[in-house]
Amino acid sequence: MIDPVALAQRLIAAESVTPARGPVFDVLEDALVPLGFAVDRFTVGEAPDGPVENMLAVRGDGPRHFAFAGHVDVVPAGEGWSPWSADIRDGLLYGRGAVDMKGAVAAFVAAASRSDVGTLSLIITGDEEGPATYGTRALIDRMATRRLVPDLCLVGEPTSTARLGDMVKIGRRGSVNIWIEVAGRQGHVAYPHLADNPIPRLVALLAAIEAVTLDDGTDWFQPSNIEITDITVGNPATNVIPAKASARISIRFNDRHTGDSLVARIAALAEKHGATVTARISGEAFLTAPGDFSTLVADAIQGVTGLVPDLSTTGGTSDARFLSKLCPVVEFGLLNATMHKVDEAVAVADLHRLTDIYAAIIDAALADAHL
Repeated sequence: MIDPVALAQRLIAAESVTPARGPVFDVLEDALVPLGFAVDRFTVGEAPDGPVENMLAVRGDGPRHFAFAGHVDVVPAGEGWSPWSADIRDGLLYGRGAVDMKGAVAAFVAAASRSDVGTLSLIITGDEEGPATYGTRALIDRMATRRLVPDLCLVGEPTSTARLGDMVKIGRRGSVNIWIEVAGRQGHVAYPHLADNPIPRLVALLAAIEAVTLDDGTDWFQPSNIEITDITVGNPATNVIPAKASARISIRFNDRHTGDSLVARIAALAEKHGATVTARISGEAFLTAPGDFSTLVADAIQGVTGLVPDLSTTGGTSDARFLSKLCPVVEFGLLNATMHKVDEAVAVADLHRLTDIYAAIIDAALADAHL
C-alpha cells in the first residue's frame, strides 16, 4: 500500500506553478502504474492559456465507475519560505500544494491502493488554478471520445474549515466577469461643450448596478452578489477630459440565474448609459441535491472522525462546475485555512485520516449499485 505522506512529499517537491507540466505528473504516474492504472497523459492548448498537461488514469472494468477529480498545479509561492521543500515540522507537512491539493491527490491514490473492485479513475489537470481553458474541460472531451462516464465523482478540494470532515460541498455558485466601457470625446476641461466626459455616465451606470438586488438566496445558496472590482480612466493630464472610462464587475450567482441571463441584464443597463460590455462566464451554478451520494460521503467521514459534516455551497468556484455536467459531484478534502498562503501546511495525521475516509468512500461507491 502507498504511504500518503511520502507521496504528498514527492508531489510537493515537484515544482508545478500553474499551468503544471512534466515532473509532477511523472511522480503521479510512477505511483499509479504499479496499482494497475492505465495512464493517459496529454498536453493541449497554446499561449496565453496553454499549453496544459492533463492526466486520465483508469483501472478496472466493473459495472460501477467512481471518479476522483483534482489538480496538481499550484498558485505562485510568495516570498519568505521554501515552497518545494516538503518539510515535516511538529506534525505538519509544509509546501505549496500541501492543502490545495496535492495532499488530497496523494490520499486518494493511497486509498486506491487498498481497493481492487469496480472501475476507478483519476481526472487530474495541470490548470485548475489558472484560466482552466485547457484543463478539466479538455479531460471531459477526452473522456467523451473514450465513452467514459463516471457514475459518481468526488473532487478533492479543501472543503474542511475547522476540523477535517466538518464540511462537504454539494454545489457551487456560478461566476461571471463583465468589462464595461463608456466612450466619450476628449477635450480641454475649460471647454467642456466641445468634449464629452464619459466618467459621469460610467459612475451613473455603476450606481445603477450597485442598486441591483439579484435575489435573497435559496434553501442551499447564499444570495447572489455583484461586486465592482476595477475602475480605470488612465488619464495623466489634469486639464483633459478623457476619451473613455471603463470598469469591471464580478458576479457570483446561485442557481436562480444563468451566466447568460446576468450578462444580458447588465448589458441592458449599460445600453441605457451609452456603455458597451464584454463578458466571460467562468462557470454556472450547480447543486448535487442531498441524497444517497452525500449521505455516503458523510457516513464515511463520520466513521473515521465521528463528525457529521455540514453540507454547503459556499466558497469560490472549482472544477466541479464542469464535472457536474457528467454525473453527481461532491467535493471533500483537507482543511482550507492555509491554502494559497505562505507556509501552506497539512497535518500529517489528517493525511492518514483523509486516506481512510477516501478508502471508505471508494468501497461504498463501488459496492452500492443503486447510487
